[in-house]
Amino acid sequence: MTSFTINGRQVSVKAAPETPLLWAIREHLKLTGTKYGCGAGLCGACTVHVNGKAVRACMTELSAVAGAQVTTIEGLSPDSSHPLQKAWIAEQVPQCGYCQSGQIMKAAELLAAKPKPSRQDIVRHMNGNICRCGTYTRIIAAIQRAAKEA
Repeated sequence: MTSFTINGRQVSVKAAPETPLLWAIREHLKLTGTKYGCGAGLCGACTVHVNGKAVRACMTELSAVAGAQVTTIEGLSPDSSHPLQKAWIAEQVPQCGYCQSGQIMKAAELLAAKPKPSRQDIVRHMNGNICRCGTYTRIIAAIQRAAKEA
């Protein structure tokens, strides 16, 4: 059993220590907002926060989060009122929407560290989170909007 806190709730997951955190979140805890994209840590669809730092859940072993604080897209805000979630809608970011939870979680890490990032800061920080629909300009605009409105 591996015990940790997810979205403010203490949990214990009965799975092998090397189980990817992604599968513990989706299959054991039934939180499906975190998506499987590539399984190799390359796309960012599975991004969650561990102790406030964005990590790829597909590459993070369950044993690595023992005692940690994990936040998924479901835990970002209880009612989808986080400034990034509101900005994502206002800027009409999603097309297919598959990568969006990972994009938002990565952007949340940036705004927590740097509340008023420049465009260059945004581009640099978000590099590596892939959007197959190519809505990168909308993603940047949404992060800029959230930074202004937060």
